[in-house]
Amino acid sequence: MTTTRDLENLLKLSFNGDRDAFEQLYHATSAKLFGIVLRILRNRAQSEDALQDIYVRIWQKAGDFESGRASVITWMATIARNRAIDIVRRQRPEADIDEVDVDTLASTDTVFEEVARAGEVRRLEHCLGGLEDDRQQMVKLAYLEGWSRAELAERFAQPVGTIKTWLHRSLRQLKECLGS
Repeated sequence: MTTTRDLENLLKLSFNGDRDAFEQLYHATSAKLFGIVLRILRNRAQSEDALQDIYVRIWQKAGDFESGRASVITWMATIARNRAIDIVRRQRPEADIDEVDVDTLASTDTVFEEVARAGEVRRLEHCLGGLEDDRQQMVKLAYLEGWSRAELAERFAQPVGTIKTWLHRSLRQLKECLGS
């Protein structure tokens, strides 16, 4: 597992032009960022394209990162989330998009982002351990690897509605365990 300090070092090396470090940074963070983007765009191909653009921006802005303000993963997640929201706004410029919905997307952090910001990975692992094995696996696939509800339904042989309910209850249990 890559630590926050490792990610900071990889980002600094990337800023200095180290492509190998940037590749390592990509491999350590791309699944999480893809999950964030996919949750907003709800289209796998579009999310993959957006992810490429996001990493170009991360490469270009690596020097802007300030370690005292946020963790590397939180900083990168913010770039990813903002880019995905920009794409949503550009696609539907008419009044279809409720500004409240977009603002909610912009300000709502997943449980994982809150934990990363606080640097409490051990607490998250402990709380995940309190979930049933299938729920634990489902949460990881949905929020760390970006699986859709339909993919989860197929994988766990359950209706999509059941998957949504299980995820909602699991996230509520995680939030209670984490005290947020």
